[in-house]
Amino acid sequence: MACSCQGKRQQFEVVRAGKVLFTSASEATAKAVSGRYTGSTVRRSPKPGDNSGKNNSVSAKTIDRA
Repeated sequence: MACSCQGKRQQFEVVRAGKVLFTSASEATAKAVSGRYTGSTVRRSPKPGDNSGKNNSVSAKTIDRA
């Protein structure tokens, strides 16, 4: 059974080219790991259910087949 603090704990992600390479609860660890990947950055991981700053909408492409 997971602890109740899981949704409240801050997480950090190492990201390169839009792909998450590593996730950690420690910002220092995430920064150390990002040093191993050229062009990577460290960002705060969004909390579950938090849609701020993200576009989660799905758009459909209309094709005219006339």
